[in-house]
Amino acid sequence: MCGISGIWSPADADPTEATRLMFFALYALQHRGQESAGIAATDGRDLRVVRRMGLVGQVFSEPDLAVLGGRAAIGHTRYSTTGSSRIQNAQPMVVNADIGELAIAHNGNCINARDLRDELAAQGVRFATSSDTEVVAQMIAAEDGATWDERIVRALPKLRGAWSLVMLTPTAVYAVRDPLGVRPLCLGRKGDAWLVASETCALDTIGAAFVRDVAPGEVLRIDDRGATGIADFAADRRGLCVFEHVYLASASSDLGGVSVYATRERMGETLAEEHPAAADVVIPVPDSAIPAAVGYARRSGIPFREGLIKNRYIGRTFIQPSPELRKQGVALKYNALRDVLQDKRVVVVDDSIVRGSTSAPIVDLLRGHGAREVHLRICSPPIRHQCFFGVDMARRDELIASHLDVEAIRRHVGADSLGYLSLDGMVRATGGTTGELCTACFTGDYLVPVQLELAKEALET
Repeated sequence: MCGISGIWSPADADPTEATRLMFFALYALQHRGQESAGIAATDGRDLRVVRRMGLVGQVFSEPDLAVLGGRAAIGHTRYSTTGSSRIQNAQPMVVNADIGELAIAHNGNCINARDLRDELAAQGVRFATSSDTEVVAQMIAAEDGATWDERIVRALPKLRGAWSLVMLTPTAVYAVRDPLGVRPLCLGRKGDAWLVASETCALDTIGAAFVRDVAPGEVLRIDDRGATGIADFAADRRGLCVFEHVYLASASSDLGGVSVYATRERMGETLAEEHPAAADVVIPVPDSAIPAAVGYARRSGIPFREGLIKNRYIGRTFIQPSPELRKQGVALKYNALRDVLQDKRVVVVDDSIVRGSTSAPIVDLLRGHGAREVHLRICSPPIRHQCFFGVDMARRDELIASHLDVEAIRRHVGADSLGYLSLDGMVRATGGTTGELCTACFTGDYLVPVQLELAKEALET
């Protein structure tokens, strides 16, 4: 996951404008990562960084924005996929080279980071973190070249996996997307300022106009001359992660010019066609499944209601629940509405089942608040394979669908019936084709060779 953004503003802009815009852009990308947040900024002379553990609103203060200042900035919200959740792995990271400083923020997963790190270590490079992002940064810094343009273009072909990058030097912002386009990245404009962000919702939040998506394999340099393409490493095919449509992206964003909300509605409509149910009410598991539940209700003719209310503040506290409260699990996150559920046959729509550890408590919660029948509908296929391209789902042996069939999963979660959206139905809902999307977590068809034993802690020392 992770959210990234970059801003280049004109020389005569307010000296805190770039960092202030970055703060709110990161707020819009908070759903992509809640472990840490950071901003790196420059006034054209040096780089300054503020990064801490926690949510965007907890990390930054008004004095921080004044200290950062600068006409250009990059930012990051982290959900760790390589390297543990600790301050050393927070981003943006800064490396030094003989041509100056480079700050970098990354969304994705460099699957050959272990080999690249070993090569750099053999050359005398020392590492301070267990993140693949530092490997990428040090690799760029160690390349030959008189400019950052040259070093970036020489280094990137050595990477394998998925990466969207924003980088900052005192004289430019760089935006990069991997050759398959697995992770999203878009370009926008606000007056004379140029912006890049993981999702269009960040542009909307700060009043910027969407210009276009950064193309797969494209390397953009953004400075006073505007946004200039300096390289193109596009692969023969495309591979946007379909799970961005299912769950990761904000429903208010567009991906590849397609509304995420509308895609999720179509997923729900198709799910109603593929797995109808005799029921009295359709409810979503909030928030990502709300559009799909709307689509299911519309196509099935069953009334849509909110039967679960999400407590959006439980995940925003640093106070850990007691063991007794932790046992309640789902009840801490959701409140069920007895008036909606009492003696009803309920279709509950969710985006996915990963381990199955949440679905069973949700079914129990609904039954405990009066539901007579619970029919679970999932607007994606069974997740049977581990993701190596930037989503920290689980190891394959932890994925419930990797060792149980649908009927066994139904029994495990305690639902009266269980239906998954088909792969074809999911892909058609996006408006794309299997040749334009990465569906490896469902099919096991990885777009590039992967090490099946690769672990999140692979770079821990």
